Formats: sequence, C-alpha cells, structure tokens
Amino acid sequence: MSHTRRTDAVLLLVALVWGSSYLSAQTATAALPVLLVLFARYALSALACLGLVAARAGARGGSRRWTREELRAGVPLGITQAAVLVVETYGVAHTTAANAGLIISLTIVLTPFLDRAGHPGGLPPAFYAAAGVCVLAVGVLMSGNGFHAPRVGDLLMLGAAVVRAGHVALIGRLTAGRAIRPLHLTTAQMLVGSVLFLIPTAHQLPTLVRADAATWTQLLYLALFCSVFSFLAQTWAVQRTSASRAGLLLGTEPIWAAAVGIALGGEHLTLFTGLGAALMVAGTYWGQAVERDHRAHRARADHAAADRAPHIRPAQDTQENPACPVTTRTSA
Repeated sequence: MSHTRRTDAVLLLVALVWGSSYLSAQTATAALPVLLVLFARYALSALACLGLVAARAGARGGSRRWTREELRAGVPLGITQAAVLVVETYGVAHTTAANAGLIISLTIVLTPFLDRAGHPGGLPPAFYAAAGVCVLAVGVLMSGNGFHAPRVGDLLMLGAAVVRAGHVALIGRLTAGRAIRPLHLTTAQMLVGSVLFLIPTAHQLPTLVRADAATWTQLLYLALFCSVFSFLAQTWAVQRTSASRAGLLLGTEPIWAAAVGIALGGEHLTLFTGLGAALMVAGTYWGQAVERDHRAHRARADHAAADRAPHIRPAQDTQENPACPVTTRTSA
C-alpha cells in the first residue's frame, strides 16, 4: 500500500470510528445514566492519555509536566468539551444514530460563522447558500416519516452542533501561535472532564462497577477507539496529507454514522432520512470547500500585501488554524 493510500485509509478509519460512536453511545446510555457513561468515557480516556504521556516522555526524554500555556488552554477547553458531550450524549439517547451523526455535522458550516467573529471581511454568498442547504437537511431529518413536531433528541443534537462549533472556535483562539503539545492538551481536557463528571456521579459508581460485559465493551470502545486512537490517528494522518484531502475524508463521518445505524442498530433508511442525508453531505462539503478556498484567497492576498509592505503582518485569521474543517471533531 502506497504512502498516500495508507494515509487515506487511516483517515477513513477515523471517520468510520467516529461515525460508529453514536450507536455505541446510544447503546451505553440505554444501560447506564448519561452522566455516568460520560464519566467512564472520560476517566478511561484520561488514564490512557496519561499512560501515553508517560511512555512518550520516557522514550524521548521529554517532560511529563504541563506548561502554563497548556493548562490555560486545557482547563477552559475541557469545560466546553464536557458541555458538548453532555448535550450530544443526551441527544443521541433520544434520536437515531443516523440522525445524530448527520445533524452534528452542521458543525462544519457553523464553525466559520463563530470563528470569524471580530475578524474583518465576511464569507462569500456561496457559503451562506451551502449553510441554507444544511438547514434544509436538518428540517428534513427532523421530519422523520412526515412533517411533525421535531423530536427532543434532534433538537439536542442541533444544540450540540452549535456548542461544538463554539468549542472549536475557542480552540483556535486559545492555541493559535502557542507552543502547545496536542497530547498534553487532550490529556488536560480528559482530566478536567473526569473531575466534572465525577462530582454528580460519585454515588452511582457501584452501578458502573456492576455493569455487564457488553456495556463495558461499549465504554472501552468509546474511550480507547473513539477518543484516544482517533485523536492520535487523525494527528498522524493530517501531518502527512493536505488539509483539503483530510477534510474531505474526515467529512464522510455522517455517512458512516447513518450506515452503522442502519446496518447494526436496526434503523431504517426512509425516504426522508435518505434525502436529508444527501442534502447534509452535499451542503457540508460545499460549505467546507467554499470556506477553504476563501481562506486560501485571503491568505494569498494578505501575504502579497505583506510582500509589498514588509512591515505589515498578515491578518491572524488567514493562517491555517484548528478551526478548519479538518479538526472540527472535538468529542472525547
């Protein structure tokens, strides 16, 4: 397998794992309270990340300690990430895995709106048209087999997409231009989430200990594969390919979410689900391409201006930043 194909395969595997996370979360929350599932997922992820930090420090002779910048970013991001997962997991528990994966992909078009707050210039009209297609897709998905009052789970997933977009925009604000190690930042977020969810679930820990093997399998899968493995694999692959190619492959997540829900979760592909899925995928891909091209155009224009006047620095928001579609997946 060539270098490019191997990288593409890893990115597709990450998208598949993320897409399957909705059905796993749905299965786990059917057996345990939502907050207890989140505590277990965070705690297991934190333990795995701490082990990786220690192993990397031992192998490379690096430091296991967190820098002040990593803590300043990790604590608030851990709080916002926990907020994302609370809304998202409650939403998954009250809708289909297919709908959850499709609606949460709205993050791709919502993030540029929030990330550009306070920056000069606006997005091109085509981006707003793409966002409109995504909104239409949400309406179709919420309709189920016919137009009616939206399900609570669908509304929660819509809220989760908004909160996640804000979280991703915050990542860009807190990490841009700072020497922050991704693994240390992720570990800090896992530790913060573990503490936050331990407080309301401490009295339920005996229930977690008595959970059956099937439930523990789902929890381990969510923590080790959907969190730790996916993060490390994504980081490895993105460093070996272009942002555009990575975004395209990772953007298949909602397709995998729908496929896993139908194939393994016993969900049905209705006319409205199929139409909503097609609109959502088309809208997010279109919006992602328009935003990426617009950002690249601004970067070229700013650098050209800087070449003409060397004392003028390019605008901060034209640099490649963590809020681009490649890194919009922030779930633990």
